[in-house]
Amino acid sequence: MRFRDTREFVSFLEEKGELRRVKTSVSCELEITELADRSVKSGGPALFFENVEGYDMPVVIGMFGTRQRMAWALGVDHLDELTERVRKILAMVQGPPSGLIGKAQALGDLVGMVRAQPKTVTKAPCQEVVVTGDDVDVNVLPALKCWPEDAGRFITLPLVISRDPETGRRNVGTYRMQIYDGRTTGMHWQTHKVGAHHYRTGEARGQERLDVAVALGGDPTTLWTGSLPIPPDMDEIMVSGVIRGEAVQMVKCATIDLEVPAHAEIILEGYVVPGELRSEGPFGDHTGYYSLAEDYPVFHVTAITHRRDPVYATTIVGRPPTEDFFMGKASERL
Repeated sequence: MRFRDTREFVSFLEEKGELRRVKTSVSCELEITELADRSVKSGGPALFFENVEGYDMPVVIGMFGTRQRMAWALGVDHLDELTERVRKILAMVQGPPSGLIGKAQALGDLVGMVRAQPKTVTKAPCQEVVVTGDDVDVNVLPALKCWPEDAGRFITLPLVISRDPETGRRNVGTYRMQIYDGRTTGMHWQTHKVGAHHYRTGEARGQERLDVAVALGGDPTTLWTGSLPIPPDMDEIMVSGVIRGEAVQMVKCATIDLEVPAHAEIILEGYVVPGELRSEGPFGDHTGYYSLAEDYPVFHVTAITHRRDPVYATTIVGRPPTEDFFMGKASERL
């Protein structure tokens, strides 16, 4: 099984009895977090909030909130099946197969890996609506304020895409983003993260700006790969294609020189300025404690593209276990 986008996965979970639609009006400040936290800690379903106070977009949360849902998100029935796929790839890397049958199987695996390379398309669902100029407003997103002492509302399940200024290699990571106003957010690039390396490289080279794109929603495997602790020279989008057994379709951004997943729900296009920092946090973190306010880069949003009726996919972290436990369990098996 493989899923093209968030919508297909939501429908699949609903058919399996693993998602509940909530029609009652709810607030994105504290209330969604409380309901989602109760659900995941009790082994309950993913939640699809159809009526978020003050917003037009529905919110889906908890898609990865059990071992079974996490396995389905990666196209398998059990996470150990993921381990077998990786073993096959490692066997190819470690040495040539012996015998005609072994070579034929290896050739098939190699062809599959070639097919898993990202595929560029010219038309994409994520660009059905393009918003630029004075109309750009990040506040249209029903981003959550999760915990009482959080500094504000945070985007918590983004795929942040940047490029190494020297090598041109792409990095995709999941970094929280505090919304400051309609045009700026924080970019939580901790010092050991690849995005932070791109930022420092740009600063050392004297670059005026570094293009960054943020994808919200999309196929569940690609959404998950942003959290993978893989080597910096590996492309997360290619890894997603290998796991899915099908290439991830990518499309060039409308206003910057980056590519983004074509089947994402929402894309934020913009840039960071090397050397520009702003206080970010506090934030109720995955340890169960608040991480304190510190200075981080500022993301300037210059364009928003999205589907005609976008769905806002999000997650929460906090006192364990939360959804990131199951995401981490899948990373461990990989």
